[in-house]
Amino acid sequence: MGESNGDWLRARGIGRERFATYLAEYLGTIGYAVERTDSMEPSLSRVRGRLERMNPAVPPVARDLAFRFYPTSGGAALVWESPTEIPADERARMDRLVAEISSHLVRAVATESHATAKVSRPTDARLPWEGNGHPAPPPAASARSSDPN
Repeated sequence: MGESNGDWLRARGIGRERFATYLAEYLGTIGYAVERTDSMEPSLSRVRGRLERMNPAVPPVARDLAFRFYPTSGGAALVWESPTEIPADERARMDRLVAEISSHLVRAVATESHATAKVSRPTDARLPWEGNGHPAPPPAASARSSDPN
């Protein structure tokens, strides 16, 4: 199920609304104006962020972020919707931002739930610019010929 839905992270022991709240609150603290929508049919929460306060840790490609949350058996899943393509020169900064968001969610959920809930990355987790949890090959490498001459 994870790969077909593009899951990035999963939470166990909390619902999608609370999981979405953790992300929305965090984005607000790092300079994003956050817009959140929840729907019952289908059962989804969406979080969108637009960078309004300059933050050197946020690469230009991450000025606008979008996420989708949906319920799972015993928890919720988080899908990264936007941005979907990262220029090579911004990839390192984007990877750091992704790691920072992920680690914040892991800590926040564990702390507030007194370690009864947890966030993890599924084995088939992926971000839009990755393939099945493994970094995509650099564009230059895929364009090269295997012929050394």
